[in-house]
Amino acid sequence: MEENTLTTIAQDMLAEAREASSGRSAHHLHGGREHTLQQTMIALAEGQDLKEHENPGEATIQVITGRVELVAGDESVQLGPAQHAVIPQQRHSLHAHEDSVVLLTLVNKG
Repeated sequence: MEENTLTTIAQDMLAEAREASSGRSAHHLHGGREHTLQQTMIALAEGQDLKEHENPGEATIQVITGRVELVAGDESVQLGPAQHAVIPQQRHSLHAHEDSVVLLTLVNKG
């Protein structure tokens, strides 16, 4: 078994995101296209977005650090550290109100 400290990974990822022209970075903790269960950490520098996109399967988001806003249609929810939400089965986007790292967990439909 392999142990990972999410806060340490998050700090490294935020440093990468701040330097990246996109303002973000991502790290797969588990899975990939060949797996049904996928866990990905996503770092967004303050003010950056994951533009509106489809939900590829059942998914949840947990904030490791920072503050984000999840928007789906006319609804939105603001999340802070240690908060968790189910991502609706519709197009959605994510906005970082400050430097943030989230853990995306999804079960791929494919």
